[in-house]
Amino acid sequence: MFKKLLASIALVCGLGLSFSGFAQTSTLTYDMAERAMAAALAEARANSWNLTIVVADAAGIPVMIHRMDGASARTYDIALSKARVVTATGLSSGEYGRRLQAGEIAEVENGVTFAGGVPVMVNGERIGAITSSGARGVEDEQVSLAGAAAISN
Repeated sequence: MFKKLLASIALVCGLGLSFSGFAQTSTLTYDMAERAMAAALAEARANSWNLTIVVADAAGIPVMIHRMDGASARTYDIALSKARVVTATGLSSGEYGRRLQAGEIAEVENGVTFAGGVPVMVNGERIGAITSSGARGVEDEQVSLAGAAAISN
């Protein structure tokens, strides 16, 4: 009887350990946001682009925002709108724009349709977004990709 009880306890504990790893999710931390922001800022500065950069969590809530000297006030709202699009769809903001124009996807309220926002992926899971605004869309996206690369895998 005692051996059966020990075997049952071991089985339950083993299942608990295996499920705890399964249920684990990644979260965008402040430390990750700092690394992403540093990489994005370095890319923007290397190209003399004055941008607003947003690092947001999976819900689209900003973890970090940086408006560079010379970036217009309008870039703040645009960068936040790009974050809203990326977190709502899981797509880059440019891809969202292409699919919206083709009628393949529903419109995100107050979303923008041009490039500059990208998802952040860790262990195959989307944990947030990095967006930039203030240059041409392709340039904004280049900066965002540099930031995402600093923490994605």
